[in-house]
Amino acid sequence: MALVTAVDLTAGPGVGFLPLVSLGPAFAGLIGGWRRTVLYGALALLLCVALGTYDGLFGTRRGYTALASVAGVTLAGVIAAVMRGRREAELASVRSIAEVAQRVLLRPVPRSAGPLQIAVSYTSAVAEARIGGDLYEVVASPYGVRVIVGDVQGKGLGAVETAALVLGAFREAAHDETDLVALAARLERSVAREVDGEKFVTAVLAEVRSEEQAAVLLNCGHPAPMLVRSNGTVDFPHPPAYALPLGLGTHGSEPPRSYRVDFAPGEQLLLYTDGVTEARDADGTFFPLEERAGLLKAPGAEAALEALREDVVRHASGPLHDDAAMLLLRYR
Repeated sequence: MALVTAVDLTAGPGVGFLPLVSLGPAFAGLIGGWRRTVLYGALALLLCVALGTYDGLFGTRRGYTALASVAGVTLAGVIAAVMRGRREAELASVRSIAEVAQRVLLRPVPRSAGPLQIAVSYTSAVAEARIGGDLYEVVASPYGVRVIVGDVQGKGLGAVETAALVLGAFREAAHDETDLVALAARLERSVAREVDGEKFVTAVLAEVRSEEQAAVLLNCGHPAPMLVRSNGTVDFPHPPAYALPLGLGTHGSEPPRSYRVDFAPGEQLLLYTDGVTEARDADGTFFPLEERAGLLKAPGAEAALEALREDVVRHASGPLHDDAAMLLLRYR
């Protein structure tokens, strides 16, 4: 508005810049509230009257046309500001509800349980989202600390719904079932009953008991966990036979079998989803998880896992193309 005024005073009325004073309330309507738009509209009208009088335009239609233009744009800006304010209020309400839903679905895990120090990381492939098709949970059950990390086939709200189903079943069954095989069977029944073959869930279950320096694992078509020994060596303990992902048990296969791995004080067990190992750089190279295991040497489990997460994002040079969940168990 100041620029238009300066040009009009310098170049005179022949240039015809006076209607451009309406750009003030137009921009105010785009970025501000309706009160600010009214304020700038009133100022624009005053400028239009003053400049029109100075240029002697009100003796012709040009002055009144410029005045009508400013008034019309101001009115349109006020309406746009009011409508945008309502949409922003609705969006804020939806985000608030989404935040609550996210906390219910992926609630914070305990920082410690028994002999374990626990840290978790979740990076969603969807901007400004915290949940997706990946899932994790830690339950301190009568049979030891039980953990699940899984990945739902597909994306979107359907994947979130399936993830909520699996987590709800796990939280209940982890306290009731005496071993991981029975726990996996119960999860299989829950998923198969609800999704009816439309989706499946790869998952790895782990159980750590304080009196045993070992972890019991059960793998349902999921990437093998990474075990970092106290001397820095890395191992990926694979199951004797992979079970089908949850939800595909009706296709007929051998029941899942659990297996034990040594897990002693000073060692770390990282459970993750394929969004971590399949993160690619600009050359299409996958993230070298085994080579980056040294990042987990940080004193605190949360700091160590955050360093690894930042390295994954840095390797991908931007947003990930798939959700990436990691859960670190550090045997203290």
